[in-house]
Amino acid sequence: MCLNSLLYKTEKDLQQISEILGNKQNARHWQERAQLRKDRIQKYLWDAQRGMFFDYNLDSSSRSTYEYITTFYPLWAGLATKEQAEAVRRRLSVFEHPGGLAMSNRDNSVQWDYPYGWAPTELLAIEGLRRYGFKEDADRTSYEFLSTVAENFRRDGTIREKYNVASRSSETPVAAGYNQNVVGFGWTNAAFLALLHALPQEMVTKLAAEQTAPAAAAK
Repeated sequence: MCLNSLLYKTEKDLQQISEILGNKQNARHWQERAQLRKDRIQKYLWDAQRGMFFDYNLDSSSRSTYEYITTFYPLWAGLATKEQAEAVRRRLSVFEHPGGLAMSNRDNSVQWDYPYGWAPTELLAIEGLRRYGFKEDADRTSYEFLSTVAENFRRDGTIREKYNVASRSSETPVAAGYNQNVVGFGWTNAAFLALLHALPQEMVTKLAAEQTAPAAAAK
C-alpha cells in the first residue's frame, strides 16, 4: 500500500511537471500510468467491508488483514474517493494514542508496530486527513505528536527517530529491529516543522505555552 501510493503520487507529479513544460506526450504517458495504478489499487488493495486499504499478498493471491498506518497513504496521494476517505477516517481510533498515531495495533515488540510512531507516517497520515477536509482530526492528531516531540526535547534536548505514542516517550525498546533510537534524526525535524506550519495559530500558541510554562514558573 505504501509503495503504490508513493508511486502513484510520483506519477501524478511527473504528469504535472510535463504539463508545465508543455510536453503533452510525456504528460499523457504519466497520466495513463497513474490511472492504471489507481485502478489496480482500487481493485486489489481496497477492502470495502473493513473500510481500509491493505497490502496484497501475491503468493496467496489474497488481501492482507493487517491494519496498518499506511491505510492513510491513499488519502495523502489523493487517489481515495470521498467515501473511502470517510471510511478510513472512521478507523482512526485503531491508531490514535495520546502521543500520536501508532504504526499498527499489534504489539509484536518490533519497531514498526504498536506502540511506536514515526514522523514520516505521522505526516502523511495527517496530510491525508487534511486533504479530504478532516481538519479537526488532522489538527488533533498533529498536536498529539508535536507535543510528544516537544516534551521529550525539553526533557533531554534531543529529537529522536521514533517515539512511543502510547506513553509519549522516546524510550523505544524492541525485541526485533535496532534498539538505538537515533538522535537528531532529519525526518523528525522536517516533519515537526511541516506539521507545525499547518497547525492553527491558537494551537501553536498552546503548544508553546505548555512547553514554556514550567520553565517560566521555575524562574
